[in-house]
Amino acid sequence: MEVTKLKTLDDLLLSPDERVELIGGEIVRRPMARSEHGRAQFRASTQLGPFERDSGPGGWWIMTEVSVAYEAHECPVHDLAGWRKERVPAPPSGIIETPPDWVCEIVSPGHERKDTLHLFLLLQRQRVPYYWIIWPEDRVLIAHQLEGGNYKVIATTSGEKSARIPPFDAIELDLAYILGE
Repeated sequence: MEVTKLKTLDDLLLSPDERVELIGGEIVRRPMARSEHGRAQFRASTQLGPFERDSGPGGWWIMTEVSVAYEAHECPVHDLAGWRKERVPAPPSGIIETPPDWVCEIVSPGHERKDTLHLFLLLQRQRVPYYWIIWPEDRVLIAHQLEGGNYKVIATTSGEKSARIPPFDAIELDLAYILGE
């Protein structure tokens, strides 16, 4: 029986392919971007824009398509991730080693297990306070909050036009816009 050697960030950096990430010690190709995914990502980023600006609720660095190195064998590329400025005063750069305060993944067909199980458990283990999952085709958003070391569902939206969802509950989010209704 052959033992499989888990890949590391060094292996990932040597990959000639740019559309890859390190998941569970494997270098995994990211799915081709679909229009539904891109629209949900852009629209969520647009809705959360006030949290980056000093003139709005402020207090966040929000980024799209960012690599975060959590553990020796885990460096996913998050669809959206945010860091509170009070904890991370300057914008993170490069491959980020500081866990975010919020992550949002937009589920792609064929990658459901990664977003709903693998990343869910990784982020919970890394104590990321908030994890949102969006299914653009179904027009659903589920928000989780870390409580006592485990995620609990704090919001499930399907058909709602707007909502205040932590950690961005300072403003009402236009869910119809984000989810493409």
